[in-house]
Order: sequence, then structure tokens, then C-alpha cells
Amino acid sequence: MKNEDKAPGRARGRRRRSQITRQVLLEYVIVLAAFVAGFLLFLLMAWQICASVVWYPDDPLYQLLHLFRDYLPGWILIGVLTGWTVITYKFMERPLRYLDEVVAASEELASPKEEPIVLPGPMKNVQDELNLVREQALRSQMLAREAEQRKNDLIVYLAHDLKTPLTSVIGYLSLLKEEPDIPAKTRAKYTGIALDKAQRLEDLINEFFDITRFNLTTLILEPERTSLSRMLEQIASEFLPVLSEKELGWDLHIEPGVEMVCDPDKLERVFDNLVRNAVNYSYRRSKIYLSMKRCGEEAEICIINVGKTIPKEKLEHIFEQFFRLDSSRSSETGGAGLGLAIAKEIVELHRGTIEASSERESITFLVRLPLDCQKIV
Repeated sequence: MKNEDKAPGRARGRRRRSQITRQVLLEYVIVLAAFVAGFLLFLLMAWQICASVVWYPDDPLYQLLHLFRDYLPGWILIGVLTGWTVITYKFMERPLRYLDEVVAASEELASPKEEPIVLPGPMKNVQDELNLVREQALRSQMLAREAEQRKNDLIVYLAHDLKTPLTSVIGYLSLLKEEPDIPAKTRAKYTGIALDKAQRLEDLINEFFDITRFNLTTLILEPERTSLSRMLEQIASEFLPVLSEKELGWDLHIEPGVEMVCDPDKLERVFDNLVRNAVNYSYRRSKIYLSMKRCGEEAEICIINVGKTIPKEKLEHIFEQFFRLDSSRSSETGGAGLGLAIAKEIVELHRGTIEASSERESITFLVRLPLDCQKIV
């Protein structure tokens, strides 16, 4: 696919170059033809003028003209060659000057500036293309800086989040060690808190592994026939304890008997991430809507939760690496900012699409997947 995308660009480039070449060659031929015609016309007029004058043998000009007439073909050849040489030099210098301009402009692309590249008028198409590349390079630099900053912020956040539960685990275990005679109820309470913090610590460590895998490896699909209906029902069932703890409920509309060829482990991760996101950003005592239906050769999965409306400027970045909706970072809900980015990559590997929208205190994720990714891959 990438080669196909590059081919039209190369073809357009060749067309632009041929237009400039044709223009220079056309002007060269016209100027050369005009010079030859003008030179011959000049000789004809000079001949007629000289023929209308009475010349005397002792006239020095007559002797010069007589010498010119005796060697007329040679003089004509010298004149034509001289004119052709001058014209050719001028027209060769022009494309070379254009080439120098392009080389200088290309060197600017190594460290693009805010000022646009300016080339001579006949090279406007090349100028526009180079400016487009310059703008893309500037945008890539900006995005790279933003991604690096988000990643650095993430490391700081996760380091803090790792320290917080670890401190709690050590604190409560130290209490249990130092006070062996504390009541059984208090001991159970301390043990439960330590376990919760240890599980939170495990989640954060898993996120570190996610960052490593996401940055250093390429996801590869291992397709097999899977019941999408059963997968979603099982995920909904597994989240019941979490929903109960958050005082949430399900509103399920899953079409039965829908099967598809996909990588079940990776797709399960997609839906797990989307549901977990819905749980983390839902108002208490609300319901999470989960629907799945077959639409022709595709399956459409929709997850809607009731929560704070996501601003448009944040919604545009929601699938980017290390992006977190809650910029203030919550130890309980703030993840590494990779869940939705990984979900998007997995969906696109299946040649599907994922979209997010938010309005009127609701957040919607819509996923469309082909029922057989192998037919498209």
C-alpha cells in the first residue's frame, strides 16, 4: 500500500519536471529559430542595400565587402555558430540556476524555518511541493516534541504512582509485623488494604511493560474464527464486580451468534480497554451501554457511558500515545495513556475503524470491524 501511495507522488514529480523542461526547450527552439531567421534576413537586407550602391575598386569598404562575399558561406557559418553558442549558454545557465535554487531550498529542509521557500516563477509547482514538505517537517517536529514531553510527564506520573502504593504496602505490612496482637478484624482490614495497593502496583508495572511493547515491537495478528457475541458477553460478565463497586450497571444489546475471523486475544484487549475507560469516566449510579450488531460484512460495536463531556480539543488527541484525559492525574483512574492508542492500532490491524465522540455528558466509542480480516489483509 505504501508503494502505491508513493507512485502517484513520483508521477506528479515527473510531470512537473517535464513541464519545466518542455518550457525551456520550447523557448530555446523559438529563440534559436528566431535568431537564424533574423540573421538570414539581416544578410538579405544587407545584400540588397550593398547591391543598390555604386562601389569603386579603391574604396576600402568595397574591398572588405568583396572579401566577405568570397567567403560568404564561412562567414554565415561563423555567425550562426556564434549566435547558437551564446543562446545555448544562456539557456543552459537557466536550468542550472534553477538546480542551484532547488539544492539550496532542499538544504533548508534539513532544518526547516517558519519562512516559506521562494523559487523563480517557472518553478512554482516545485516551490509549492517543497513548502508542503517544509510544513510537514515542522509539524512532525512539533508532534515529536509534544510526544516526548508527554512521555517525560508520564514517567514522572508513574514514578509517583509506583511510590504511593508501595509506601502503603510497606506501611501496613510493617504495622502487622510490629503489632502481632492486633485484633483479627483490624488485621484483615490492613491485609485487604495492602492487597489492594499491591494490585494497583501490579497494574502500573504492567503499564510499563505496555509502553515497552508498544514502542519496541510491532503487533502481529494471529487470526482464528471467534464468537464475537460470546466474547462481549464474557467481558461484560467479568466487569460486573467492578461495576458494582462503582455503583454502575450494564445496558446490553448484543446480537447473538455473530462470528468473525480475528485475533481474539488482541480484540479482547480492545474491548477491555474501552470498557475500563468507560468505567473510569462514568458518573456513579449510571449505566454503560454496550451494543453489537452485524451490518452486512461488518460488525458494529458501540460503547456509551454517562460522564463529563470531553472537550473537542482533547477528543482530537484521545487516541494518541501517552495522552491522558485527566491532566491532574488520579492514582485510581489515571493510566499510562496507552490503552486507547493500543486499541486503535489493533482495530486498524484488523482493517477496522474506531471513532470517539462526546456531547451532553455522554462519551461514545464506535468500532467497526470486518467479519473476516483475512479477506482484506
